[in-house]
Amino acid sequence: QVQLVESGGGLVQPGGSLRLSCAASGSIFGIIRMGWYRQAPGKQRELVARITNGGGTNYADSAKGRFAISRDNAKNTVDLQMNALKPAAPAVYYCHAPQLGKHYWGQGTQVTVFS
Repeated sequence: QVQLVESGGGLVQPGGSLRLSCAASGSIFGIIRMGWYRQAPGKQRELVARITNGGGTNYADSAKGRFAISRDNAKNTVDLQMNALKPAAPAVYYCHAPQLGKHYWGQGTQVTVFS
């Protein structure tokens, strides 16, 4: 089993920044990729960014140029730096880690960008 614990969500004004962190623990052997997804009310969960243990990254188009994902393999953490946040419906950001065919999710942390 893998446990993922997120932190760092909250309220922020448009144009502001937030940094989300996810700590993985448990049987983490074989986790090659970790990522962040978000889900707004009534919408499907969607990829924001992901990173491999070699540092390869993928970003949603909406995140390119504003968000940066990073990973500390020694600490088993993955962070998402979000800059220039835009007004949007509140969304819950989830940390994700696939492992040997299983998908692990954190409990989520809410991000609200308000005017």
